[in-house]
Amino acid sequence: MSETESAGIHTLPVRVYYEDTDFSGFVYHASYLRFMERGRTELLRGLAGDQSDLHRDAAGLHFVVRRMVIDYLKPARMDDLLAVRTWTAAMKGASMHLAQEVRCGETVLVRAEVVVACVRDGRAIRLPDSLRAALSPDRREGASDPGT
Repeated sequence: MSETESAGIHTLPVRVYYEDTDFSGFVYHASYLRFMERGRTELLRGLAGDQSDLHRDAAGLHFVVRRMVIDYLKPARMDDLLAVRTWTAAMKGASMHLAQEVRCGETVLVRAEVVVACVRDGRAIRLPDSLRAALSPDRREGASDPGT
């Protein structure tokens, strides 16, 4: 399984394992949170390097999820190969607004809107310009609705 990025949309393949499911055999709702966290981490890694390097080089910069809205549309099952798609929807002073989808083939199973804040010493700080440029939704090639 390999990761891809196209028009500013990062795609992370994820295989569903037994540990990701509940007693019904469907993916447990909280497992999608882990899948999407991995997608956000790999988006950042691909554009700005490891978060541990960002933390060290930017004097303690961290990212925290401030808000998340999730729509569970359809279930996934054990052994399904999913694609976690992540892209920047908007940039604000101290936060980035990300959009995510978990798909099985062309079928969207889960959609999420995520607000991630940039913090240092427990206080919100402005996103560094280099990170802002790397994550800017303007870097996408005119794809206003990547969900299609």
